[in-house]
Amino acid sequence: MSELVRDDRAQWERLKALALDGLTSPNSKRAYESALNNFLTWYRAELRPPISKAVVNSYKAHLEARGCGASTINGRLSAVRKLVVEAADNGLIDPEMAAGIGRVRGVGRRGVRLGNWLDCHQAQQLIQAPDIATITGKRDRALFAVLIACGLRRSEAAGLEFEDIQQRQQRWVIVDLLGKHGRMRSVPMPGWAKADIDRWSTAAGIQTGRVFRPINRGGRLTHASLTDKCIWSTLRKYTAGLGLPKIAPHDLRRTYAKLAHQGHAPIEQIQLSLGHESIQTTERYLGVKQNLRDAPCDHLGIQME
Repeated sequence: MSELVRDDRAQWERLKALALDGLTSPNSKRAYESALNNFLTWYRAELRPPISKAVVNSYKAHLEARGCGASTINGRLSAVRKLVVEAADNGLIDPEMAAGIGRVRGVGRRGVRLGNWLDCHQAQQLIQAPDIATITGKRDRALFAVLIACGLRRSEAAGLEFEDIQQRQQRWVIVDLLGKHGRMRSVPMPGWAKADIDRWSTAAGIQTGRVFRPINRGGRLTHASLTDKCIWSTLRKYTAGLGLPKIAPHDLRRTYAKLAHQGHAPIEQIQLSLGHESIQTTERYLGVKQNLRDAPCDHLGIQME
């Protein structure tokens, strides 16, 4: 069996490409590529032995010594495991050695990350911050309404299409939304969020395809899709003026969950709308079914004109 040579850069790059090709999420690909680049830089920096469980444990100790957080260490170890699986599948290392590397334990989390979220008043302020006299303001208000009212990830908002928004049980629903790790869910939408989308789509003259699209400096709509990065920069443009500079797009997803829970939405319904990984287990254990009539977004407490 051939060996994985430390200094064979072309071989490592091929393996890295194979590991990344198995990922579907652009965000996951970026994170894994960064993690693998970090590992390979460390591995090539000194005369280390061939890759093994001991080497990966040394890398883990190196990350801990640098003061990296648990999520950073665990994410980088996951990327290394995936790389090693590809190496074993291509006959470059022994499968038993690969299995041993797969047993390298991650770092336990200490405490619970609190995260950021908006209260009800702040959420309304953000939604109303864009100037709806402009086409950009109409788009941004609709974007914030969807992120807060439906708890979407920014990648999900970027990929949202008009055809996804349908009526079910006398209400608007984002149907069959494909989320993280290929999990599919349907997300109820309050009427005021749909009204903001309608205001934007009427002004933009679009009724099909992607809902949120870039607008150039001349105020003209382009045919491209709004990117994750654009959503982040759009949010930042408004949060600084509201005294909320540290709010990120994912914090609007947390805001959705927090406000819905404070409004006494059943927690299993919030999990269903968010599409968290454990929702199938929750459904199995509790025997719940998604309630589209009394949905989490109806409990946010936001009153829009």
